[in-house]
Amino acid sequence: MCEKMKNVNSWLSTVYGDQPVPHFEVNTRTVDILYQLAQSSEARCSDTALLTEDLKQKASEYQTEGAHYRDVLLQGFGLSCASLSKPADDYLSALVDTAMVLGVRDTSLSSFMLAVNNLTDTLLEEEKSNRRLERELRALRSRLGATLVMRSNLQEDINKTVKSQSVESAKAEERMLNMDFVMAKAKELSSRRERAEAQLVSRNMDKSITHQAIVELSEEVTALKQEIIPMKKKLEPYMDLSPSPSLARVKIEEAKRELAALGSQLEMNMDFK
Repeated sequence: MCEKMKNVNSWLSTVYGDQPVPHFEVNTRTVDILYQLAQSSEARCSDTALLTEDLKQKASEYQTEGAHYRDVLLQGFGLSCASLSKPADDYLSALVDTAMVLGVRDTSLSSFMLAVNNLTDTLLEEEKSNRRLERELRALRSRLGATLVMRSNLQEDINKTVKSQSVESAKAEERMLNMDFVMAKAKELSSRRERAEAQLVSRNMDKSITHQAIVELSEEVTALKQEIIPMKKKLEPYMDLSPSPSLARVKIEEAKRELAALGSQLEMNMDFK
């Protein structure tokens, strides 16, 4: 802990410089936290110093390269930045800006062509990606439209179902009320029947006139009627006969005369042919 405390005090002194270090509670937790902060700060400072040195070195290289180009222009062509015309200076500035935008190392034609080709490839890839995204977007819109239509249909079905359920619920409630009324009426009639039967029993009523006996008698009558039907069909040919024997003989004689007349008529028809 003593070693950590020394590092913390050294770091705090560096951070605050000439200003006094604020008082803080010295314990294991605070020392550990400050020690971690000190290590992180020193690491960041080290990285920053390295980056600064790298930038300084690049700036020095760029300055050296710029001085070299100025010497080349001055010695080879007798040109200097001060001797350039306004359009030439504008063109040179535009060339530098373009090189910076394209991220090329120099202003040679090959560097510009390579950068433009890379940008063209990137543009083509982006256009291809955009077309793919547009297709996916159209498909999503189509599915969204179908989903919205389905949602509308489902909502309509739900509304119809809710309405139908409310109607059926009202009908069911009405049927329940009717059923309650019928059940109450049935209980009342059953009670009245039991009281009536008790009264009839107390008065020594003949069992043959009870409801059950009458129902059984009605069933027997119906069965007998069914048995009589075939017998009636057998007697139908004899229904025209008179119950008197003399009248029956008269009917027979009339039938014979009609039969003879039909025979004569038949013979005449045969002779005519």
